[in-house]
Amino acid sequence: MKLAGKTAIVTGAGQNIGKAVAFRLAKEGAAVVVADINLGNAELVARELNEAGFKAMPQYVNVAVKEEVDEMVNKSVEHFGRIDILVNVAGILGPSVPFKEIAESDWDKVIAVNLKGTYLCCQAVVGGMMEQGYGRIVNISSVSAKEGNPRLAPYVSAKAGVIALTKSIGKEIAKTGVTVNCVTPTMIEGEMVNNMTEEYFQSLLAKIPMGRLGKPEEVANVVNFLVSDEAAYVTAQCYDLSGGRSVY
Repeated sequence: MKLAGKTAIVTGAGQNIGKAVAFRLAKEGAAVVVADINLGNAELVARELNEAGFKAMPQYVNVAVKEEVDEMVNKSVEHFGRIDILVNVAGILGPSVPFKEIAESDWDKVIAVNLKGTYLCCQAVVGGMMEQGYGRIVNISSVSAKEGNPRLAPYVSAKAGVIALTKSIGKEIAKTGVTVNCVTPTMIEGEMVNNMTEEYFQSLLAKIPMGRLGKPEEVANVVNFLVSDEAAYVTAQCYDLSGGRSVY
């Protein structure tokens, strides 16, 4: 129960990685705001958490809309009193197409959810965290941001921006008691992988020395470390979770 008395917001918590993170932090004692654009999924996960004896509340949010992000944070504070932890999981893959065929609307949407959404959520909580002298922010990027996967230019660009944003914020507020880090997973079991063509999936799988996909729970374990007091001296860092795929 290393997170007893703490409150965490987890975006994209209605499924897959976000759900795994929500359960992992709850098991460590944190009260969890299950935030997702799919309110039905958020309500289901929050119900599962509450029925298991944990503290959770569902919250609708489109992370790309500032007013909705601010409302999510305000309601979370009203309900639980404070925000100690933010984990930005919400994201979309976008279309897998040649660069010359990318529609501007698709580019804007992927950047808005993955990068702008991370910026908005961080900005909405960081002031309160600095005032209380404590906070943990973890942003979920992707190992593809380091390698530049073909046919995914909007996604890898946005996720590379998340890494840079993490380093910038982390260094800027390093003396405040608030840490900011990110995790760069390789392919993780779940919806994003299920929507890939078999050929593309196999080409990416071949890059992983361990020869398997990562599990949502494995991402959650790394996140749990980064939000714990054991990682109090870790900030502005990027943690790989890639089965050996990325080594820098």
